[in-house]
Amino acid sequence: MTEGNPDGFSHLDADGNAVMVDVSGKPKVRRTAEAEGFIKLAPATLDLIARHVVRKGDVLTVAKIAAIMGAKKTSELIPLCHGIAIDHVDVEFDLRENGITIRSRAVCTDKTGIEMEALTAVSIAALTIYDMCKAVDRGMIITDLRLLSKTKENMKK
Repeated sequence: MTEGNPDGFSHLDADGNAVMVDVSGKPKVRRTAEAEGFIKLAPATLDLIARHVVRKGDVLTVAKIAAIMGAKKTSELIPLCHGIAIDHVDVEFDLRENGITIRSRAVCTDKTGIEMEALTAVSIAALTIYDMCKAVDRGMIITDLRLLSKTKENMKK
């Protein structure tokens, strides 16, 4: 349960009003998060991506850069998310028979988590793939966005 809200929602006060969580008293710790999502694509679209012949450019390279940029802008996109100093973001793509699995891993040393940044990275990568391929594939579906893991380690003095 979270202080102030009997239902345990950290972004609501006791009266149900939206609030930003106060992390001023928390220590900075190393935090990691991994997220995953999937974009369903037609086999012909996957082939174009794999052969690097999509007319807009190298889809996976552009999607990776967009994902990293998106992770860095998470607090500007999610209203009650804290701005944190991101130490690292990586994104990997796994081409499957019916689409692409997108995985991100994000790391920070701060007072609050990095899971929203990892999730944002996957989301933005999927949206970038969609944007770059929409001229050739109108049936794409972005699905299964989820947090795989998150950790925090106390800093040694």
